[in-house]
Amino acid sequence: MRIGGKHYRSIWLDNETGVIRVIDQRKLPFEFEVIDLKSSGDALFAIREMVVRGAPLIGVTSAFGMYLAGLHSSADRWCDEVKSAGEKLVSSRPTAVNLKYAVDLCLREMQCAGSREGMIERLFHLAAGLAEIEVNRCRKIGEFGVELIRDIYKKKNEPVHILTHCNAGWLACVDYGTATAPIYQAQEEGIPVHVWVDETRPRNQGARLTAYELGAHGVPHTVIVDNAGGHLMQNGQVDLVIVGSDRTSRNGDVANKIGTYMKALAANDNHIPFYVALPSSTIDMEMMDGKKTEIENRDGREVSHMEGWDEERNRSARIRVIPLTTEVANPGFDITPARLVTGLITEKGICSASEEGIKGLFGE
Repeated sequence: MRIGGKHYRSIWLDNETGVIRVIDQRKLPFEFEVIDLKSSGDALFAIREMVVRGAPLIGVTSAFGMYLAGLHSSADRWCDEVKSAGEKLVSSRPTAVNLKYAVDLCLREMQCAGSREGMIERLFHLAAGLAEIEVNRCRKIGEFGVELIRDIYKKKNEPVHILTHCNAGWLACVDYGTATAPIYQAQEEGIPVHVWVDETRPRNQGARLTAYELGAHGVPHTVIVDNAGGHLMQNGQVDLVIVGSDRTSRNGDVANKIGTYMKALAANDNHIPFYVALPSSTIDMEMMDGKKTEIENRDGREVSHMEGWDEERNRSARIRVIPLTTEVANPGFDITPARLVTGLITEKGICSASEEGIKGLFGE
């Protein structure tokens, strides 16, 4: 995607310095800052502190973290050190399956009986290859998902209004995005679209990140408060809901950013199609249903305080919004049952949110 006329991915290798670079998403949309990942510890920090976020990007970042662990490993203990780095990375964000998927891939391909130099080269090619694979998966998601938008436009011959939740755009997915890929494809085809962007408390990834990238790409959009989605659906102002996923279980249950379930309920009540866009790396075929998903409980300060931009001082600011003595619960994700999902948009096509539908595209 383009920012200020320049193409960016959300993670890349700087060929001049040899370091891995990422966009610091904590600073957006007020400041555009690129930071370097020079060690597996840097990658761990970036994932845990949400410098990078979004299931596909977390997976790619963890793969580069494994490469960095190998690059800086000792000559005699490199295998154990890389394995230890993998354990730390997996524990940093438990809900998104892409993280474990990427680390497990690296561990499977790493041959401890081989040489350290061979291991480093192998891990680099795995990480770089995974980034390309995720980009291509998202591009294909866009090609399949745009059919839904195209069909709606043919019927109404007016702009198609799409509601999103959280950020499942290129910032979360290296490039293109999952939920946004069909939207960008529609725009390229000249199909008029408008996106309702809910703020997505507590970290406001919709208001801050989705709005930022849609604006940079020239897609018409409007930010709404989280609880306005149902009202818009009731009044015929939403044609389609597309969200992303952090983990989709074998039976089609979807773990995604907290609040997704409420959007699915409202869409179901108003007979509005509710689709989940996701790459195959987000499907956990070992998990039979979503109830077994470990839900990450995050720092209460994300709820007790709000971040924004102090225009008078021209700097970011954090203010407290609840009483000092009030306790906070902050689950990061919820589970949307498969029965509320109209379909899954993947790089292989669109299928029902069911074990049969998933197997029909991907096999066992």
